[in-house]
Amino acid sequence: MNDENDWYGPDSATFGDRLAGAREAAGMTQTQMARRLGVKKATIAAWENDLSEPRANRLSMMAGMVNVSIMWLLTGEGEGMDAPVEADEGTPELADIVAELRSIRGEMRASAERAAKLEKRLRLMVEQAR
Repeated sequence: MNDENDWYGPDSATFGDRLAGAREAAGMTQTQMARRLGVKKATIAAWENDLSEPRANRLSMMAGMVNVSIMWLLTGEGEGMDAPVEADEGTPELADIVAELRSIRGEMRASAERAAKLEKRLRLMVEQAR
């Protein structure tokens, strides 16, 4: 699948995006999912907004509930779901905006990786200086 149509891939979506998409495709509300998992609705909202992450046991339960693999929820790779049908029916302007957002997300991911490497180098330098 190419990046242009890979709505839920690792470069296009976050864990929260994939969880929300899979939950909606399964026809569940946040409240219904929360009740089935034994958590608060606010917990589901936090997961979908990438403010927190579920523990492994909840992740496994969620994947089964929405019929996707754990790997797909975490990374966008593996058994998951296809792009929404409406995605292909958008205007050229919408496609341009989505492409720009994906580009920004890729740049942000690369910057975050660079920052993490610099932080690691700095931490090692500080430890060596002690």
